[in-house]
Amino acid sequence: MYAVIKTGGKQYRVAAGDKLKVEKLAGEVGSDITIDQVLMVADGDNVTIGAPLIDGASVQAKVVAHGRGDKVMIFKFRRRKHYRKTQGHRQDFTEIEIGAIAAAASKPAKATKAKAAAAE
Repeated sequence: MYAVIKTGGKQYRVAAGDKLKVEKLAGEVGSDITIDQVLMVADGDNVTIGAPLIDGASVQAKVVAHGRGDKVMIFKFRRRKHYRKTQGHRQDFTEIEIGAIAAAASKPAKATKAKAAAAE
């Protein structure tokens, strides 16, 4: 079973037991968090896709660590103008471990016109 979640403006494909680094989240190390922005849940051949989110679906995760990423150097330069500027940036992140994936109660999907025409 896996899910596609959205956090920090990015989308991640997660399964139970996965560890991943996401944008910084509020929460102490060792605490549990619930991610309710679930875009898709797949359990074998049973796939549920949200429009855009699945109502009632959630993913439980545990905060493993907080940290800062590698330094990225920004260098601006204009030739022959005696202009150069250097700047560095380190992005904060939170490392989480995915626990349980709770899918919402499934409801039948609406048949599209193509599927309806094919059935006739």
